[in-house]
Amino acid sequence: MYLHLGQSTVITTKNLLGIFDMDNTTVMKSTRDYLNKAEKEGQVINVSYELPKSFVVCCENNSKKVYIAQISPSTLLKRAKETVTNNLGLNL
Repeated sequence: MYLHLGQSTVITTKNLLGIFDMDNTTVMKSTRDYLNKAEKEGQVINVSYELPKSFVVCCENNSKKVYIAQISPSTLLKRAKETVTNNLGLNL
């Protein structure tokens, strides 16, 4: 099952750890520190250079990846739910 993050970036939902709102979460110093550390370690991937609205944390091949996306977290969450429900035949 896949989740489209924008542009040509797609991740598998089994690797998805979290979808976060950029505006709400970066108010906290701990989140800013996490994102700064991830960027220094080369774990950040900008999906688009538009105004970021969300970041998505994944674990791929035993390493974390942080995707910065211009798509809102509510839209990404909706896409993720649709992907899971469509593939499992559920009505949520």
